Amino acid sequence: MDFQSSQPAQASQVSQSSPSPQQPQPAHMFQVDLRGLVDLLSHHLYSSPKVYLRELLQNAVDAITARRAGEPEAPARVRLFADGGTLRVEDTGVGLTESDVHELLATIGRSSKRAEGLREARSDFLGQFGIGLLACFVVAERIRVVSRSARVPDAPPVEWTARDDGSYTVRTLPDSARPEPGTTVHLQARAGAGEWLAEERVLALARDFGSLLPYDVRVGEEAVTDLPAPWDRAYPSPAARRVALARHCHELFGFTPLDSVNLDVPLAGIRGVAYVLPSAVSPAQRAGHRVHLKGMLLTERAEQLLPDWAFFVRCVLDTDSLRPTASRESLYEDETLAGVREALGERIRSWLTSLAAGDPERLAAFLSVHHLGVKSLARHDAEMLRTMLPWLPFETTDGRLSLEEFAQRHPVVHFTRTVEEYRQVAPIASAQGVGVVNGGYTYDSELVEALPSVRPGTAVAELDADTVTAHLDSVDPAEELALSGFLAAARARLDPLGCDVVLRAFHPLSVPALHLDDRAARHEQARAEAEAQADDLWAGILGSLRGSAPRARLVLNHLNPLIRRIGSLGDAELIGTATESLYGQALLMAQRPLRPADSALLNRAFIGLLEWATHSDTDSTGGGHR
Repeated sequence: MDFQSSQPAQASQVSQSSPSPQQPQPAHMFQVDLRGLVDLLSHHLYSSPKVYLRELLQNAVDAITARRAGEPEAPARVRLFADGGTLRVEDTGVGLTESDVHELLATIGRSSKRAEGLREARSDFLGQFGIGLLACFVVAERIRVVSRSARVPDAPPVEWTARDDGSYTVRTLPDSARPEPGTTVHLQARAGAGEWLAEERVLALARDFGSLLPYDVRVGEEAVTDLPAPWDRAYPSPAARRVALARHCHELFGFTPLDSVNLDVPLAGIRGVAYVLPSAVSPAQRAGHRVHLKGMLLTERAEQLLPDWAFFVRCVLDTDSLRPTASRESLYEDETLAGVREALGERIRSWLTSLAAGDPERLAAFLSVHHLGVKSLARHDAEMLRTMLPWLPFETTDGRLSLEEFAQRHPVVHFTRTVEEYRQVAPIASAQGVGVVNGGYTYDSELVEALPSVRPGTAVAELDADTVTAHLDSVDPAEELALSGFLAAARARLDPLGCDVVLRAFHPLSVPALHLDDRAARHEQARAEAEAQADDLWAGILGSLRGSAPRARLVLNHLNPLIRRIGSLGDAELIGTATESLYGQALLMAQRPLRPADSALLNRAFIGLLEWATHSDTDSTGGGHR
């Protein structure tokens, strides 16, 4: 796809005649509508017009790199001069001859790094795709390049002028136009794009893109490069280093980090730092990391740089090994990136391990904010789980403890899989001396189940209704027999709800009733409700799926004074209303979501109790039940 010299590009016409089979097929060259291509670049390939300056810096740096491959002592300067309507970029690079200009500048899709004599420096170049100056048409209507070759000293300076209609001209200039090797690029702003060529904007963009470039880059008299990078500088003490990096993080990302993690992977050509966020974030939130490629900022939004579990850090690094996409605004997913991701994850893992071994206070501060990220890592990494056991916090019936401390207190580590199940049993289990871990939070049940693999001899069991009931004291058989009528009336009232009634004695005495169920019981309850609402066909299908799972239970506390008074009632209707009230109160205490049937029951029981409480013994209607 070539620019057309001195005239706009026109579409090729294909002959309508049908050549004979013996005739060679005529070859036609693709032409390019440059205005359409610029529109494609600006709206679909690049995220912002600002990338034009990155391309200019890239070309200048690559030209200097190419020249220094043969002249190690050659000057290495890039100068930018902007006034809002025009921009001039000067470099002391390898320069171009007239043939180079025709072959390289006017050809879209061919990298200038393919030119003969430049191959040996190929691995040091920033550019990979040869789009080059084309990106400048996003902000400019005319580009003028004046260049003198360092490889052909006798060649005169050459001028290449291109317009956004696809035309270009080339002419040679007198030696005075460019006495020294190198290239000067002049941009003339498009209508409405002058702000992108303003000096203040150019300086800000140049510093953003080029602060880590290895050469002397300036906008006017203002320095752009700031080397060495903050993570490579020498500091008088570790504390001074942390302060300096914290300042750097605040300038880049807008927050003061909890800590910083060195990301030095020499084999992958990576140097940088990870900053630990000072507040918790969702694991689903994708982090945006800053990645420099050979000193040039590639992207501020690299999402796939770290493992998913490391969502609690933001990174800034420089690399010479990762491959950019065509837009040079993200990273290409390949084996190299996968290896770098693993290596960077190992650096963060090592940092956590070192904190656990030598700085428990900083580790505790970190875990108070980001324990979720460490739990995510520990569930896949046995060594990390072993290291973090004394530190990771869990909600338990003994308070907020680590699994290590909890396992030392209890011979069997019971856990629930949901927060609702834990809330049902926590007060009762604690009073009975049964240790329970709330496994309803993200990753917690997986980590509890993995505990025996890193702590041999530890017994782990999921807590269910049978286990809780087994730890409650049985009632004397004679007393339970005396209450058989009461229990029968209570069971009859709750049977339609799929709930049994049992009598036990337990602490604390203030709890009159406990609602217990498990996942199997809830599954059976949901199946029964669906069966009741289904047509004959579905009812038959759902009936065939009926399981033998235990039903939910309302455990009445025989030690509670209210239960004793209700047990002495002789009116079956009043016993039923009281039982419904106890059932509803037990559901509310467990913070379980209420089904429509449960809500209706609570409303009915409340109204019924009000009627009993306000009904007079001397009611002339004879309807009193008191």
